[in-house]
Amino acid sequence: MTITSRTQVPLLDLDAQYRPLREELLAAIVRVCDSQRFINGPDVAGFERELAAYTGVRAAIAVSSGTDALLVALMALGIGPGDEVITSTFSFFATAGCVARIGATPRLVDIDPATYNLDPTAVRAALTPRTRAIIPVHLYGLCADMDPILAMAKDANVAIIEDAAQAIGSTYKGRQAGSMGTIGCFSFFPSKNLGGFGDGGLVTSNDERLGEEIRLLRNHGAEPKYFHTRVGGNFRLDALQAAVLRVKLPHLAAWSDARRTNAARYRRLFDAAGLADRVTLPVAPADRGHIYNQFVVRVPQRDQVRARLTESGIGTEIYYPVPFHLQECFASLGHTRGDFPQAEAAADSSIALPIYPELTEEQQSAVVAALADALSS
Repeated sequence: MTITSRTQVPLLDLDAQYRPLREELLAAIVRVCDSQRFINGPDVAGFERELAAYTGVRAAIAVSSGTDALLVALMALGIGPGDEVITSTFSFFATAGCVARIGATPRLVDIDPATYNLDPTAVRAALTPRTRAIIPVHLYGLCADMDPILAMAKDANVAIIEDAAQAIGSTYKGRQAGSMGTIGCFSFFPSKNLGGFGDGGLVTSNDERLGEEIRLLRNHGAEPKYFHTRVGGNFRLDALQAAVLRVKLPHLAAWSDARRTNAARYRRLFDAAGLADRVTLPVAPADRGHIYNQFVVRVPQRDQVRARLTESGIGTEIYYPVPFHLQECFASLGHTRGDFPQAEAAADSSIALPIYPELTEEQQSAVVAALADALSS
């Protein structure tokens, strides 16, 4: 099948989300500009209240990025040199990178091949007396299997930092991502389900004392101004970003529903195309609410298939081609290929297809037809 320009499909179409909200978004930006309150201020405070209510937590602290959310979470827990933090070897770099930045050691473990999330059995095997925290990653918008991880953390007296950068609105047994552990960390990078006009992040906690510590650290540890009780950083969220995100937040649930609708349609289209035995689709366990930040499938000869899809005008991405244990910067951890086979298999065979809320049935049909053509070739 030849895909024409009429059926080209981008991986993400931010303009389709922006256009219906354009006037409201511009009005919010003008409001902040007219107020000349660009640091903290009412929009940041309002956004924090609204996100605390949305995620069901006592404290929500807006920060400069999802990476800084992880960094300040680790700082607030006092983690540093000599400590180990257990996390997945298969995630966006910030998950392990922030652990290394504070001088702690990432203790990497393999993934569950079906969900791409932390394998709880591997977590248990990785616990040592030096373990200070576990970072489960809710990858692609699906919560990790939290109950066994939470139980292990409680028994070992270690903290849980939920990397919910891709999972705002995702649920596990009725509980919101970012509300189950000691601290939750979110990203508002433009490609996320709730995306800003640049970088932004959020830290959540039900420990109000810990929340106050994070507020202190995000502003150079200064309280009052120019009096520093801790060495923190500049981790503040810009008021302009908060204003943009407040406009978008009321639409988040509908956008996530649309992504789930598109995921269900993909399943029907793949089944109708007879591709069930050649394409491994994402799982959606009954006890979890998937928000499909990404729709990641596995295919044979992934790189050749991706090249054919690109030729056909279908946008794709590989999340992630190199697991942490094979990254050059983590060579000192002493890992080699074969240490974490499930993550390596996912890195070699997975590919993300378009799943954004505004995706049409015609576009999805074009994606499936192009993939069927690529596989047959």
